[in-house]
Amino acid sequence: MNNPNNIGIFLIKKIIRLITLLIAVCILSFVLMEKSPIDPIKAYVGADLSVTQEQREEIANHWGLNKPPAERFISWFSSILKGDFGTSMIYRRPVIDVITEKFMASLALMVVAWTISGILGFVMGVISGIKEGSIVDKIIRGYCHILISTPTFWLGILLIMIFSVKLKLFPVALGVPIGVLASEVTLKSLLKHLILPALTLSVIGVANICLHTREKVIEISNSDYVLFAKARGESSKSIIFNHIIRNVALPAITLQFLSFSELFAGTIFAEQVFSYPGLGQATVDAGIKGDLPLLMGVVIISLIFVFTGNLIADILYKVIDPRMKEGNTN
Repeated sequence: MNNPNNIGIFLIKKIIRLITLLIAVCILSFVLMEKSPIDPIKAYVGADLSVTQEQREEIANHWGLNKPPAERFISWFSSILKGDFGTSMIYRRPVIDVITEKFMASLALMVVAWTISGILGFVMGVISGIKEGSIVDKIIRGYCHILISTPTFWLGILLIMIFSVKLKLFPVALGVPIGVLASEVTLKSLLKHLILPALTLSVIGVANICLHTREKVIEISNSDYVLFAKARGESSKSIIFNHIIRNVALPAITLQFLSFSELFAGTIFAEQVFSYPGLGQATVDAGIKGDLPLLMGVVIISLIFVFTGNLIADILYKVIDPRMKEGNTN
């Protein structure tokens, strides 16, 4: 992987795969929206019964909804190639502006949840693997198995009931206090609104990284070089830090980057439960109200986001793992 030619070929293959995947996902998303029973014009008008049929036709003409599906897709795709994502029917603003605003709000939520779940899951996995068969191991495994089967929205509602309704420690919903100007929102207020959604995603995200790390710790603990280290008289502390953790860290980091797709999916549910104004909530609104330009823009951005996580994981494995280096050298 240290060879620049190998890196170049690897990245070219990844870029080609990304382009192919983007085209396929865009076509599939467009077809699904076309087959959806949602009427974009009715969703656009809302409950206003005073809108006449002529006005509906004008709306359809303005947004290009009266054109054949194939023509609309080609027109939209041509605009995307020029860097124009179109205008959102819901927000009446350029799609790229809406996505940028919403993505920054979601990014803060995802970064906090991703960091906490990764660190906590890794530490718990190491402890569980080292204490294999003990009561601590059973508690951690039981906790993880429960979390795997726990829906994100259910956990979010539970946290609201406990910490917002009963204890009144955190706000029930939204990203900022109601009735406060954006320029007057303090960092403390932002954090108070961020804690419960981030905690929901963090708690759910711990399970996979913890169980995977536990299995790797057990595997490495039973390996020949660890047994040789024990026979050589190395202390348990030295074995854990010099042999187990160092060899477990790479698979754990790789798995953490591969979890971008799960993190993004979880964010959609968490933002709906907490009415958090992020990309997840915008995705649901776009789907429910038939906002095709916004939904397609979100599909592209989310796909690139998830693909980036997978790409970083692949690069880490190829750059850091000595077995990959040896394989490329041979």
